[in-house]
Amino acid sequence: MFGSRSDSLNITAELLGLSDVKVNDVRTNLSAREITISVERTRKNIPCRQCGEPTKPHDMGRKLRLRHLPMFGKETIIEIIPRRGRCEHCDGGSTTTETLNWYDANRKLTKPLEHHLLFELVNSTVADVSRKADVDYHTVDALINRYIETEIDFSTIKALGVLGLDEISMKKGYRDFVTLITYRIDDKVSILGVVEGREKSNVIQFLRRIPHHLQKTISAVCCDLYDGYMNACKEVFDKTIPIIADRFHVRRLYRKSLVNLRKSELKKLKAALTAQEYSDLKPAIALLRKQKDHFTDEEKSVVEPLFSLSPKLKQGYQFSRELSGIFDSHITPEVAKEKMTKWINNVSAPELNCFNQFIKTLVSYQEQITNYFIARNTSGFVEGFNNRVKVLKRRCYGLSNTTKLFQRLLVDTMGMVRFAPGVTAF
Repeated sequence: MFGSRSDSLNITAELLGLSDVKVNDVRTNLSAREITISVERTRKNIPCRQCGEPTKPHDMGRKLRLRHLPMFGKETIIEIIPRRGRCEHCDGGSTTTETLNWYDANRKLTKPLEHHLLFELVNSTVADVSRKADVDYHTVDALINRYIETEIDFSTIKALGVLGLDEISMKKGYRDFVTLITYRIDDKVSILGVVEGREKSNVIQFLRRIPHHLQKTISAVCCDLYDGYMNACKEVFDKTIPIIADRFHVRRLYRKSLVNLRKSELKKLKAALTAQEYSDLKPAIALLRKQKDHFTDEEKSVVEPLFSLSPKLKQGYQFSRELSGIFDSHITPEVAKEKMTKWINNVSAPELNCFNQFIKTLVSYQEQITNYFIARNTSGFVEGFNNRVKVLKRRCYGLSNTTKLFQRLLVDTMGMVRFAPGVTAF
């Protein structure tokens, strides 16, 4: 049952985080675990909604019951009766119902509670927040559209630093791709945009929306070996901005060539050796499957019997190790080109054709690959962000809309700052 005003609860408007009001009454309902707080506006004048001039008092509006942030483990309700005023300056004497900055007309929640729900939504789901806060699902979901922008506001960005482009599949079976465009500045990775599909034209359309003064702050662009992304960046950005083919995507290609060589050589050895002789090679085979670029002295003694039986396999690993050594070296792009050209000539000399397809790729994208040596930028931050998106997709069902995906990414990446307790944004 409701009691009279509780003198033991010294609740003030400042404590509630509400402005331009004073607390008149505090009532508790123990059975419903509810605290009801009646407040009254402290400002004298009601500005006209049309001309902004002060109005004369004219009746009272209906009582509003707004749900506020919980207190003492109880649901908190703010009660306020807004006043009405009539304007003498406007034709027809229009009436205005007073409003305050901590709630919106026709809403059931105060803005501090709405911000709290958005803060709880970070790294969570609408369904979870709805259940925990006992707020309707659609009410929580509607907060995203009301508070979170559907596209990036470039005016809030001072610089872009390193730009990253990569695709991600929205559905199982690598279907319905979207392109994620991120940027890294001061080791902080942020989302810039989500582009439907991965076609060059769509990417160009988005990149051209980047203001010219922000394009000047781009130090490099990192992506995989997809022509659509590279050509889009070439067409939009200044030639002085290096486009970098991620070294780990390059490594994956020549390591794949090496894996194919290993499988073919092991197949030949299995047919030529006895079961016991092949079984003795299993420790070496297991070590090679780890795809290590360098072996310790102990590991060398393990793989040496296998290499002695297959000189071609040994040669393949030597060439792979040499190329990894080039990428690990702190050299200039010019020196890197010389070393890679020499490596290509050396690989082409013996009867070793496993790297032939990779060599074509290396020659075609030599400039983008060697641009890595300018500042040793990689797409590592892009891949890390993609993993975050994959977790978000598993956590939130039905994120097939690019706009919704962008909004949820903004909540997860910026929500801790924008909606943190004590931050006033209304």
